[in-house]
Amino acid sequence: MTRWLRLLAVLLILPVAQAQATVPGAKARFNSDQAAQIWGAALTFMAPRLLKPVPIPQLAVWGLSGLTALDPNLTVQALQGKIVLYGPDRVIYAIPAPGDGPEAGPQWGQTCAAVAAQAFTASRRLRRAGTGAVIRSFFDELFNHFDPYSRYESPREQDATPGPAGLGLTLSRDGAQGGAAIIAAKVAASGPAGQAGIQPGMAVMAVDSTKITNQPVAAVQAMLSGPVGSMVTLVVRPPHSLPQTISLTRAVVPPPTVFSKMRDGVGVIRVTAFGPNTGQEFATALAGLVGQSPQPAGIVIDLRGNRGGVLRQSVLSVDTLLSHGEIVQTIGRAAGANKIFHAEGGDLAQGLPVVILVDGQTASAAEVFTASLSDNDRAVVVGSATLGKGLVQTVAHLPGGGTLYVTWSRIIAPRGWPLQGLGVIPQVCTSLGTAAVRRQMQALRDGRDLMDPSIAAARNARPPLALAQILEIRDACPATIGANDDFSVARSLIAHPARYRAALIRPMRAG
Repeated sequence: MTRWLRLLAVLLILPVAQAQATVPGAKARFNSDQAAQIWGAALTFMAPRLLKPVPIPQLAVWGLSGLTALDPNLTVQALQGKIVLYGPDRVIYAIPAPGDGPEAGPQWGQTCAAVAAQAFTASRRLRRAGTGAVIRSFFDELFNHFDPYSRYESPREQDATPGPAGLGLTLSRDGAQGGAAIIAAKVAASGPAGQAGIQPGMAVMAVDSTKITNQPVAAVQAMLSGPVGSMVTLVVRPPHSLPQTISLTRAVVPPPTVFSKMRDGVGVIRVTAFGPNTGQEFATALAGLVGQSPQPAGIVIDLRGNRGGVLRQSVLSVDTLLSHGEIVQTIGRAAGANKIFHAEGGDLAQGLPVVILVDGQTASAAEVFTASLSDNDRAVVVGSATLGKGLVQTVAHLPGGGTLYVTWSRIIAPRGWPLQGLGVIPQVCTSLGTAAVRRQMQALRDGRDLMDPSIAAARNARPPLALAQILEIRDACPATIGANDDFSVARSLIAHPARYRAALIRPMRAG
């Protein structure tokens, strides 16, 4: 009799929901209620939102494979309408499988918890690991079947406490006043200080009734920090005005993500990530550069190393450079996953040429920003192929405090091509070396872009894409870390309008 026939024979006589073996003296107990609630909520949330439909029973069996990951002596199978847990040579437990309808998530959560509880009793390795590790392993094995961006974060992983709250205010010594006065050097627009109207250049005279003249700047800066929600009172004096007393509530202020400067007559904006305030920061930086006298000859936006972040903030940033047109769309199975974003603002750069610098670490929301401006002929992209992260995750907060991130939509650029896998192919490739850059710039001077074939192939691509097709397109400009030539190429494009125009993606090149 084969192994499977022996297993089937045991199933026929195995009482449902009855453990066949336990380990005497086991003290650790599995928290079945907690696991059932977490897994049931997760399966219910995931099933209708996944990019490709997967039945809840299959999701559950994949998750229960986490028991094998913790103890290789355990295996879970769906067989003859039952979920079976067995060891190396015997059935440990069997339970009828619930239905596969969309409402079956809670029942499957309970079933998975019942199987895990029996495995916990039978396995010393699982008891040593504990309930939390079993719950975690369920998700680890489940998400092995999906993209790398879907994941589960346990409450412990989210317990990282941020640093002390503050005001979004950076102080420095004012050299113009003999080094005695302390002034506001940088003010985060979204922080309590910025929201209260404090501006760079204002003198800070007292903190909570303590005069701070001649105190070390670091000591005064420390006085601004404290628990979230606590109050602090500042006495500040704007230039050529009377002192003002302002009471502020401390808050956790996200670090700045946008930095700007003038370089060789060109406005440069460095965006390190797309955080919760990047859209506002970007608009402020862009307006500040464009408003300078003399006005910059163009704008260079440096996204090299930018791993992305909040999609909405990327859209808002694009909206400061586009007066009309589609920014991006997302496509998924669930109704809420399908969205189209259109430009609704105005071009704060007033038509100045825009060059975006990217590299192999430019990803996600940064790729959305790049693809949108490139597809709308509003920017020339310089650098290497970007990472190719074009998937969007939706978030669920699970019972017990954990968080689930599930990929539910694909990002589609304005001209209809997918970002996932492909990434953005630049109009001027700098990852092939200096000689190749020189040839490309010469061709642009003659009105030709040597990257045309690869750009056209990328813009004509439609999902699903074969890996060979993706690699062939990306090989034209291999992903790499930002090159030293990048800014020089950008400045040259801005200085020579004919080259800049030749590098723009014209409609004929998108098919």
